[in-house]
Amino acid sequence: MVYDFDTLIDRRGTDCEKWDEMASVFGRGDLLAYWVADMDFKAAPEIVQALRDKIESGVFGYPVMTNSARESVANWLETRHGFSADASEIRFSPGIITSLSIAVQEFTEPGDGVVIQTPVYPQFFSIIRKNGRVVVENPLIETEDGYEMDFDNLIEVLTPNVKAMIFCSPHNPVGRVWRREELTRLAEICAKRGIVILCDEIHHDVVYSGSKHIPLQLAVPESAPTSLIFMAPSKTFNLAGLCASAWLSKDKQIAKRMEKALQSVHCANINMMGHAALEAAYRNGAQWLDSLVAYLQGNVDFAEKFFRERMPKVKMTRPEGTFLIWLDFRDYGLDGKELQNALVQKAFVALNPGVDYGKDYGAFARMNIGCPRAALNEGLSRIERAFASL
Repeated sequence: MVYDFDTLIDRRGTDCEKWDEMASVFGRGDLLAYWVADMDFKAAPEIVQALRDKIESGVFGYPVMTNSARESVANWLETRHGFSADASEIRFSPGIITSLSIAVQEFTEPGDGVVIQTPVYPQFFSIIRKNGRVVVENPLIETEDGYEMDFDNLIEVLTPNVKAMIFCSPHNPVGRVWRREELTRLAEICAKRGIVILCDEIHHDVVYSGSKHIPLQLAVPESAPTSLIFMAPSKTFNLAGLCASAWLSKDKQIAKRMEKALQSVHCANINMMGHAALEAAYRNGAQWLDSLVAYLQGNVDFAEKFFRERMPKVKMTRPEGTFLIWLDFRDYGLDGKELQNALVQKAFVALNPGVDYGKDYGAFARMNIGCPRAALNEGLSRIERAFASL
């Protein structure tokens, strides 16, 4: 089947955060949106049909989390990632951020340190601070070929007060898909110090040729007692608004603690529509996803060529996964406020400010390329025109 990723869809006025919240976030609403990490594509027809079937029933009572849905997740992990999980090990929650927040509450105490690897998804800072824990940064190392983990620094920052780590795999925003040996070393370091790894694998299905996502617990089976994996169809299939995610741990005691913590705040289930979409996605969405990833890789190639040929002062970190690109504007000599002013007031585009991902990244920005190529070209062309005089 041929899927359409080229049609421009007007999402303004649809109660859409990405387009309808720009004025409150950026000070004006007439921008092109490349910030919130959802895609401007329609969901797979198989998912739409599953939702349509639910709607046409006309009955929206309390749902049950079926074994069929658990099996769809387990089968997906096996077929896409080679990770064998029993359906009974799959649990659900309304979202990964919800799960991570509750996991931080369960596996750490107020005042404990939680490690994150900057530059990183801003919600990780929020989860830690709002729960009264302390952010402990283990910055990634910037190299000519991208970013790497700084294991020497990690060992230094893992003081006795540090009890957990929120780990992003693949990494948002730099797009790294971690290699097996990197995951092995990370897990060994954390296991020695009793650190619980809370592994956000939400982007694990959007991985480009030449790279392969390896679930943390598959890479290092002995790390299973100290780690949980969180996944969702929200990025893969553009279903973030349906609030459905899954998680698992191979360690029965950790899984039991996590499930009990979720149940204590009534967050161990997902809504009827999210449940239907999740199962349809993992059971019938493989062909659509293959087409999507090929299209997104074309967008990555397009953006890389654009910056190389037309804006060489902007350094784009080529992502190995995710539909996000990390842009380095340091050669323009602008601070974070000046950079955002140029993007918003001159280029009329909304990109995520780099400073949100760590205090040292004011001259960076994150751009969402999950859109039709014509829309991507328009946004890049606006940036080029705006920066021509800088």
